Amino acid sequence: MNPQDDGCLQCGLCCRVFGDKITPTTENLYSWIEEGREDILKFFRVRTATGADMRADSMSPEDLSGVISIELRDPDTGMYLPCCPFLRRESKTRYACSIHTVKSDMCCNYMPWVWGETFFPACESLRAQGRHPRPHEQQDDDSG
Repeated sequence: MNPQDDGCLQCGLCCRVFGDKITPTTENLYSWIEEGREDILKFFRVRTATGADMRADSMSPEDLSGVISIELRDPDTGMYLPCCPFLRRESKTRYACSIHTVKSDMCCNYMPWVWGETFFPACESLRAQGRHPRPHEQQDDDSG
């Protein structure tokens, strides 16, 4: 999705808040393996049904059938990352995804305006568009 299509201001807040929780699908891993995207794959650790724990950049497409979990990790230390490693600051108030054209399904499908699912009340774009619910709109009517 093009950020301009949905009114995204590209402030990067959602990516800074939720970016450490990126969980690609095995289909995403397959695409990145086929495209030789070790620059992306190295940030993910995979656990397989056999108990193997490995970096995704060491996998082949044949290894994907046994994947049971995928986690974002620092490629050097194996520790959890505090934020998305693919988020790049372009100016004081503007951020961009450095892998936008091949980003994970989780990121592609993120919609901060979907109430109760992925709604993100801190989204400035929602406020600017008037799509941010006001406190009185969130309360049930008890006058009945």
